[in-house]
Amino acid sequence: MADLSVNVAGVEFKNPMIPASGVFGYGREYEKLFDLSRLGGIATKGTTGTLRPGNPSPRIAETPGGMLNSVGLQNPGIDTFLEKELPNLMQKNTVILANIAGSTLEECAEVAAKLDATDVHMIELNISCPNVKHGGAAFGVHCESAAEVTGAVRKATTKPLVVKLSPNVTDIAEIARAVESAGADAVSLINTLLGMRINIENRRPVLRNNMGGMSGPAVFPIAVRMVYQVAQAVQIPVIGMGGVSSGTDAIEMMMAGASAVQVGAAIFTDPYAPLHIIEEMNAWLDSNGIANVREIIGTVELW
Repeated sequence: MADLSVNVAGVEFKNPMIPASGVFGYGREYEKLFDLSRLGGIATKGTTGTLRPGNPSPRIAETPGGMLNSVGLQNPGIDTFLEKELPNLMQKNTVILANIAGSTLEECAEVAAKLDATDVHMIELNISCPNVKHGGAAFGVHCESAAEVTGAVRKATTKPLVVKLSPNVTDIAEIARAVESAGADAVSLINTLLGMRINIENRRPVLRNNMGGMSGPAVFPIAVRMVYQVAQAVQIPVIGMGGVSSGTDAIEMMMAGASAVQVGAAIFTDPYAPLHIIEEMNAWLDSNGIANVREIIGTVELW
């Protein structure tokens, strides 16, 4: 069997496979199905400063080749997470990436500071969240605000900091360079693409929030392109995600420059998807005589 271990920002992963934030909750439902230690890591449900009930339903809808969601960062808040969820996660013998979000710089920094006092392995900062101080825009769509929130969180924690980038921008490589300069140790991408569907019978959007984030196999080529562009633009590691559904998808994402891979929507159709992807990656590496998965990172050769 090939060596599947990878290193991201100084943190060792036994394999590159990480269930993405939002689809895996805190792992409790999935640990009834398989041993979570088989995963390279787990990105937790996004956590904010206080409880958030999320958006009203309907908030999930199918699309051709994917899905839309507007869950709205439903979560119990950082204090409940620290008390009830993190202790269980830290016993699972896998890397825990605590995903955090906030509507203000202060909220993001406060959540990061509380996590800094724990044994969590990494912090993943979601900068695709409403920034209430700037007209409801997301932190991650402008270089200045992306760098500002990254810098605020960087000052609040010494943990390895992964910044999760929004694809809803003109130049994602430019955003990546901005967060790198502000202290990010790694970047993860892509978050969901903004999308919309309309019920033609009642002429209303299918989501109560009108628009939502699109994920699933349909976005995979866009994600590969953006991962490649960002990997070429920064010196820090890249975690790739967006439509990954198979081991060959994960191999492709790593050839584009990703050091590890997150899987999201595929888990909704197959809860064992992360394990199947690990097995398929190993089989491909073995069949191609590659002893170590790190050998394929960033190896794409352009025409």
